Amino acid sequence: MRALISVSDKTGIVGFAKDLLALGVDIVSTGGTYSKLKEEGIKVREISEVTGFPECLDGRVKTLHPKVHAGILAIRENVQHMDQIKELEVETIDFVIVNLYPFKETILKENVTRSEAVENIDIGGPTMLRSAAKNYQDVTVVVDPDDYSKVIQELRKNKSVSLETKFHLMQKVFVHTSNYDTMIADFIKKERKDFDLPTTLTLTYEKVQDMRYGENPHQKGAFYREIGKRIGSLVDAIQLNGKELSFNNINDTNGALELLKEFTEPTVVACKHGNPCGVGSADNIYTAWDKAFRSDKVSIFGGIVVLNRQVTYDIAKEMSEIFLEVIVAPSFEKEAIDLLKTKKNLRILQIDKIEKPQDENSYDLKKVNGGLIVQTIDSKLLNKDDLKIVTDREPTNSEMDDLLFAWKVVKYVKSNGIALAKNMQTVGIGPGQVNRIWATKQSIEHGQELIGMDATKGAVLASDAFFPFDDCVEVAHQAGIKAIIQPGGSIRDEDSIKKCNEYGITMVFTGMRHFKH
Repeated sequence: MRALISVSDKTGIVGFAKDLLALGVDIVSTGGTYSKLKEEGIKVREISEVTGFPECLDGRVKTLHPKVHAGILAIRENVQHMDQIKELEVETIDFVIVNLYPFKETILKENVTRSEAVENIDIGGPTMLRSAAKNYQDVTVVVDPDDYSKVIQELRKNKSVSLETKFHLMQKVFVHTSNYDTMIADFIKKERKDFDLPTTLTLTYEKVQDMRYGENPHQKGAFYREIGKRIGSLVDAIQLNGKELSFNNINDTNGALELLKEFTEPTVVACKHGNPCGVGSADNIYTAWDKAFRSDKVSIFGGIVVLNRQVTYDIAKEMSEIFLEVIVAPSFEKEAIDLLKTKKNLRILQIDKIEKPQDENSYDLKKVNGGLIVQTIDSKLLNKDDLKIVTDREPTNSEMDDLLFAWKVVKYVKSNGIALAKNMQTVGIGPGQVNRIWATKQSIEHGQELIGMDATKGAVLASDAFFPFDDCVEVAHQAGIKAIIQPGGSIRDEDSIKKCNEYGITMVFTGMRHFKH
């Protein structure tokens, strides 16, 4: 038996090679792997002894040779194959142990150049892996160091590797090379600044963790990360306390984080089931927390809270008095984290540079039966040049501040969505209704019930899409709302404008909607 070993990641390779040698396997190797094995006193032949051709072009050509690939691809039960390789003096290769140039590690380095990345595109490695995987019945192909022990165990026990194990290792090869090629294609796409949605979509992700279950206990679930730098994202969060994050924790926390990133001033977002339930901004983080909490003291129970400033002891003390699933912040005072850690199940996450927005060219993906719908993320808020005051009454400065605050919030409320705000605090949210009047009524009713009947007096209203009728303005007036921000664009816009003028309500058009389905 003969093994060809050529690895970039040399984890465990010395012990594996020694075990193979002890089992009577002849070892052939290349470049740095050959040198490493030789240094460790392992009997090994250089690949050039097999091919009769020297490594050349700075190592770019080592294994790209008929004597290598014929030795791998020859079907042992095919008499013609075996006669032919004997005539050509080709040695069969029974084990291919290969992992690839560190392309991922290279592109993740700071200030990597295009030429450096390209030089770390492996050619011979994937070729050998694919050859060996194609002939899996006769060749054991190992791309993952974690599989070394299983191969040795089977060889010791049965003097061969089972067909089932070889087939499993074949699968791992094609997953690995597919991932590798997708990373390369993605790097080139970004280098070219090609932001079009491609004709053929290939994506690759790496598993962060398995989950106990998905959205419900009968569903499987796992968490995967995109390959690349994802500053300020949930995949790079440091968990300081609590149980493992669930599928719903991650989904809901991500929604809260994306809303938080719209703000630069001290802000707190409380979220429940993917919708904000309380948002507050202020000149200090404690006041922002107080506003977010008082927005909806009921829905925050079992919810998620994210902050864009350090969590102080005073905030932690109040948080510890209610049941929360997840708290996320860029940092925590020592006294604050010590207190919060007394709640052993509370998931506490730290995310550096939490304010960093997602790349505007990132994809938003939704699975549908038999396919995938893809769009770029909703990275824009509004075009200030398109902002129009369409009523007789103009907003005061404080109303305009609240209108822009509410507009940020409603962008992350599921459609049909309405957000009410006053003094940079949400005072009512109506998410996910099948018509806009219901969402408007719900936001008002919730605000008045949870905060008080005066909560909506002098408040502003944001609608994620246009008003199809003037009924929402009528209901807003009855609640004491003084200003409305919405995209505009309905054929009945004039009806809503007239109704606003009748009641002395300001209406501002953004020219941009924010459906969230």
